[in-house]
Amino acid sequence: MLEQSTAEYERVILIGLITQTQDEEKSKEYLDELEFLAYTAGGEVLKRFVQKVQMPNPKTFIGSGKMEDVLAFVEANDIDTAIFDDELSPAQQKNIEKILKCKVIDRTYLILDIFAQRAQTSYARTQVELAQYEYLLPRLTGLWTHLERQRGGIGMRGPGETEIETDRRIVRDRISLLKKKIAKIDRQMEVQRGNRGALVRVALVGYTNVGKSTLMNVISKSDVFAENKLFATLDTTVRKVVIGNLPFLLSDTVGFIRKLPTQLVESFKSTLDEVREADLLLHVVDISHPSFEDHIDSVNQILDEIKSAEKPTFMVFNKIDAYEPETIESDDLVTEKTKAHFTLKEWKQTWMQRENTDAIFISALNKENLEEFRKMVYDKVRDIHVTRFPYNNFLYPEEYLE
Repeated sequence: MLEQSTAEYERVILIGLITQTQDEEKSKEYLDELEFLAYTAGGEVLKRFVQKVQMPNPKTFIGSGKMEDVLAFVEANDIDTAIFDDELSPAQQKNIEKILKCKVIDRTYLILDIFAQRAQTSYARTQVELAQYEYLLPRLTGLWTHLERQRGGIGMRGPGETEIETDRRIVRDRISLLKKKIAKIDRQMEVQRGNRGALVRVALVGYTNVGKSTLMNVISKSDVFAENKLFATLDTTVRKVVIGNLPFLLSDTVGFIRKLPTQLVESFKSTLDEVREADLLLHVVDISHPSFEDHIDSVNQILDEIKSAEKPTFMVFNKIDAYEPETIESDDLVTEKTKAHFTLKEWKQTWMQRENTDAIFISALNKENLEEFRKMVYDKVRDIHVTRFPYNNFLYPEEYLE
């Protein structure tokens, strides 16, 4: 059964790899993100372990020498949980648990666990429960049964903790039941979306923790939960918004993330339907994050997976108040200028020239450039509205009036 309460911070270690396709810099970025995920789930990261390999060890993910280092640290520091940055096979997870004798989870299940923690509505909780069961089904044999020191906490919210839930037949029956329940709610939500009429639909999309909910609050003058943690928003929020006398529907959707578990993409079908059925996407980006271009690629990849990549999209670069380019001293003749040194003006020029896509740079928190943003949204929505209702375009002037 899903739980919402969190215990005291667990003592956690992170384990990642440097490979031919994932260099040292990329590995550090992923582990930085994994540490934020662990913190969001209720963990305190005491140490990171990174190994450079050609490919993961098929039995234990990392080599025996590195595993000895990890085991020594786990035993000396009373570690509760070891979190691996990549998805472990059921056999790898079982082998590692036997060696470390502590809880072992991977990035996929950590994300599922955070979703279980964050789900507020019955529907979201049902979706998360289904995703967790589908992840756990091939891992039920001996799942953490030898662990006596720690029960509950990170990775243990939701199904999988009691003896009876390790029965494959029961889990399969539960999966079947949850799928039927979700299918019924999906049909109801489809009817609800159909009953909204012909209003233009706009969806906020983007990487997790980029400020979508803050922007939603500013635009719609509503109170949507916004917090500096990953996946603060799970349940899609839809608001009727009026800009310059022009009404439209605005939805705030679940944030995307690199290596988003397939189970979640499938389980959150109805939530993602808000994106699929939108007339316009506002792709919100945290430009202050050093990996924001990777975040854009990750979001675009998921949009492609849900067949929404070709929708009209407007790029919104948020958090300009927190953006700080690296500087080069005037007498420094050695350091080469990179993207890390770009000013906001240079980023805007680069983005417009390279992508040929509409973009705006704002701070939702400090309400900077929001009037320009509202005007651009008005223009985009009006173009769609006029196409849909050519007979009443006189109601909405071409020039946006505050």
